[in-house]
Amino acid sequence: MTTDASPPDKLLFTPGPLTTSATVKRAMLRDAGSWHFEFNDLVRSVRERLLALAGVSQDGGYEAVLMQGSGTFGVEAAITSAVPRDGKLLAIVNGAYGERIVAMARQAGIATEVLRYAEDTPPEASDVAHALDGDATISDVAVVHCETTTGILNPIASIGCAVKERGRRYIVDAMSSFGGIPIDVAQTGIDYLVSSANKCIEGVPGFSFVIARRSALEAAEGHARSLSLDLVAQWRGFEKNGQFRFTPPTHALLAFDQALRELDEEGGIEARGARYRRNHAVLIEGMRALGFRPYLRPEVQSYIITAFHYPRHPSFDFDAFYRKLSEREMIIYPGKLTEVACFRIGTIGHLFEDDIRRLLDAVRATLAELGCEPIDG
Repeated sequence: MTTDASPPDKLLFTPGPLTTSATVKRAMLRDAGSWHFEFNDLVRSVRERLLALAGVSQDGGYEAVLMQGSGTFGVEAAITSAVPRDGKLLAIVNGAYGERIVAMARQAGIATEVLRYAEDTPPEASDVAHALDGDATISDVAVVHCETTTGILNPIASIGCAVKERGRRYIVDAMSSFGGIPIDVAQTGIDYLVSSANKCIEGVPGFSFVIARRSALEAAEGHARSLSLDLVAQWRGFEKNGQFRFTPPTHALLAFDQALRELDEEGGIEARGARYRRNHAVLIEGMRALGFRPYLRPEVQSYIITAFHYPRHPSFDFDAFYRKLSEREMIIYPGKLTEVACFRIGTIGHLFEDDIRRLLDAVRATLAELGCEPIDG
């Protein structure tokens, strides 16, 4: 005799893939014909709703381009399609995901300058302005909004002002922020904003998307260094017949359609952001009470993900800590800092204050089991 019963999902305190609602999961329990008109209608609707979330529209000169693959695929598509063959990219870096932009640009043979900061330091718009004033060959500027290496929130509005005043294109990796933090795409001067299905919109992995100024897309014709990651060709394919050029992530799109509905039902980006802020506030208060120190100063910390220093206790071992939390149905995130021993806890996804309190109880019990109490943060 067989049964469909399966163990409950563990809670994911990560920056994505993240915990999703049961209804988002159930939306995938059917098949969709990738060339069928009903699926094409769904794709068109998703593209329109993404533009609305960004506060822009097709009538206003913007397009939403869906790309198969993870968020990294979307960022690489934007970078390698936007920068002209004779152009140069200025990458603003204060974490691993900014470094990834540098790596993908150089791999594609794109001339790249790097404006690098410490991992706990937000970039300065004045430095960007100085770099652009000093090098007329820089055509494009790229920055990560919420650098999930630490959870630092970078000042994309002031940077965008400096970029636009100097007539350059602006690419923003908003992977972990779009849908949870309000972003005024037009006012910020963003030409390409990149995010992913499995972040703050709370869908499942399978595709990324680029919200682009149409004039920037049109100007990028022929720039692509890749066939499958050609952002302009992907956009023209949607405009021609409403279809992906290559096999679409049908089930992920069905889930995303439901996730967009649930975002709207919750009250949109402002309401979702308020839930995430409450999650973060409960987490910070509880972790401080347990003796943990956040890596970032409060004034630069986002409410998306938080890095915590390893406690100074001889019995603390992160691998054991991680596994013991997993046994209690809680999944956290290892650190990604280059020089400081940290781990990370995300507060986005289908998580609520009670879930954060359950995690804190699990952390407390795990520390006791490992013999790490009291800890000296």
